[in-house]
Amino acid sequence: MELRHLRYFVAVAEERNFTRAAQRLHIAQPPLSRQIQQLEETLAVQLFERNSRPLKLTETGKFFYSHAVQLLAQTAELESMTRRVGNIERSLSVGFVGSTLYGLLPKIIRRFRDENPTVELSLHEMSTTDQIRALKDGRIDVGFGRIRLEDANIRRVVLREEKMIVAFPLGHPLSLSKPVLALRDLVNETLIIYPKTPRPSYADQVLAAFQDRGLKPRRIYEVRELQIALGLVAAGEGMSIVPSSVYGLKRDDVNYKELDDPTLVSPIIMSTRMLDESRDIREMLELIYRLYEEEKIPYTPRVDRGR
Repeated sequence: MELRHLRYFVAVAEERNFTRAAQRLHIAQPPLSRQIQQLEETLAVQLFERNSRPLKLTETGKFFYSHAVQLLAQTAELESMTRRVGNIERSLSVGFVGSTLYGLLPKIIRRFRDENPTVELSLHEMSTTDQIRALKDGRIDVGFGRIRLEDANIRRVVLREEKMIVAFPLGHPLSLSKPVLALRDLVNETLIIYPKTPRPSYADQVLAAFQDRGLKPRRIYEVRELQIALGLVAAGEGMSIVPSSVYGLKRDDVNYKELDDPTLVSPIIMSTRMLDESRDIREMLELIYRLYEEEKIPYTPRVDRGR
């Protein structure tokens, strides 16, 4: 049994379809099917229920999947950390969700480059879910997102909790009636949420905030990303709950209001591989806390493992 067998098996198990798994792996479907068949013959077990659509794992397959994922993640960690220890390469690949660009992330990246000129740093926009997969595959080394996704191979550091605020079109009656608002003030309005896909996402955090308070917006309008949401707000199509860092967007066609509940927050989470203790990761985390102190931004650093 080889590592490629594990990668092929995990792709099929997660996609629950040989065609999609082959596309994900960038190989043809017939060779993929043969590799899975060889794996089952080597193990002398059946890993998939072939008659089910979509594909389902057998009980043995579920057991094998949980351990295969861990082994692949550990392999990626070992490769990354060995390169760093040996100074074969000094590079750092960073994944981020788009909304973090409105906060301190651009300043973090500039400062890190200034302080570490020998490190080749690359940036990749991707959802939090994609970041977790990319960390385990070794395609990125650190991710910045907003969603708490539990994974035994991933260390999550909650950097800070960012307040949620309301974005209104100019002249909306609600924007003039109160200095601060409650979510119940918004239930009769059209709520514009983002991103539409993939899920779970920041959109689910917003919807959960309403659900936790027994509230349901009259109409929900799902859009692809933050800029589209704000454009629709400006056009008078509704309102949107956004992170307070959006204040940094100097739009003269949108107003913002604070919410009255201090628990309405969205976390900024830094994710790395669980065993990655490389110097570059440590230096980036230390840099973030220095910048928070310089900017007088409150934070409560803690490791969040989702438990």
